[in-house]
Amino acid sequence: MNTRWSGILLIALAVVFAGAPASWSGEPIHIALSAPMTGNYAEYGQNFQRAIGIAVDWINAVGGINGRPIVIEAGDSKGDPKEAAALAQKFTSDNQIVAEIGDFTSTACMAAQPIYDQAGMVQLSPTSSHPDFAPKSIWSFGIVGTQAGEGPFMAKYAVEKLGKKRIVILYINNDWGIATKNYFEKAAKEMGAEIVGVESFFERDRDFAAVLTKLRGLKPDALFIPAMYNEGALISKQREKMGWNDVAVLGPGSLFSPKLLEIGGGAVEGLHTSTIFFDKDPRPDVQKFVKAFETKYSITPNMFAAVAFDSLNILAEAIRKAGTERKAIRDELATTKNFPGLTGKITFTERRDVIKDYRYLMVKNGQWTLFDK
Repeated sequence: MNTRWSGILLIALAVVFAGAPASWSGEPIHIALSAPMTGNYAEYGQNFQRAIGIAVDWINAVGGINGRPIVIEAGDSKGDPKEAAALAQKFTSDNQIVAEIGDFTSTACMAAQPIYDQAGMVQLSPTSSHPDFAPKSIWSFGIVGTQAGEGPFMAKYAVEKLGKKRIVILYINNDWGIATKNYFEKAAKEMGAEIVGVESFFERDRDFAAVLTKLRGLKPDALFIPAMYNEGALISKQREKMGWNDVAVLGPGSLFSPKLLEIGGGAVEGLHTSTIFFDKDPRPDVQKFVKAFETKYSITPNMFAAVAFDSLNILAEAIRKAGTERKAIRDELATTKNFPGLTGKITFTERRDVIKDYRYLMVKNGQWTLFDK
């Protein structure tokens, strides 16, 4: 028996013992997952895989999709656009794979996008929020919302909720970081704030002392950081070390991670961000997911786990309705309206992205807390 079928058998046996049918009415349905399982963004990718694993377990436990089990073919992109493109080549050339979920960053998604487009395979990203991602290919979909929506939301948080008028921005210099900076900056200016300084950094940068000293000298009352949890934590620690504590720190929802708290410690106390999912939401479906996630992995799921869970479920529903032909899946997915996700109702726009309702979030007493001021 080859390795692939050995893996499928093990998954099927696990599902049988969970209460699924002892025999399936059809062959397994293969869905690809491209995500950073290792590297700087590993926590995001591992949460993708964990949440999708729960979704697959639940679907398979009640008979799969029309009597066929789901099998996930996972690949580690390492958060590298070149790796994401290589995985896209691998996945699209495998006739068993009917659709793909991933990648995490907008930059990785956009690097792989032409390959999925040419091959005619759905590329459903849980987290790509660059406004240009989904519209660039009829095969691309994003469910996290875009910076065209989150940017103004965070600007309102800074200017109207926190009353900040002199703002500096320190952003990661990639496709997503530039878009995030631009949408926030434009909205903040329209709300009457002054952007007194803008600086950038690259993903592998670790020493922020010089740029933070420069920005501090501009005497801002708020620092906006379009970055991921690791850079956000390092910037916060170095800011605290230099004694720059009279500034409000904000960033997009990419900062919402247990790892930010773990790495940043006391330096991230008071940091503000946004979310479309909160683990203390009392909705039964949210609490069922949180309990299952905590029981299986001994950690609490965050927004990135939730959007990955929603991605698998929304894709499974499209396959249930349309079958496994790649174009039929794409066409069905595009018609999705009011799908009941953990992160809210999901309706694809004509651009194949979604409009999200965001919530204010902050670090208070070392924990993520809703900010309702």
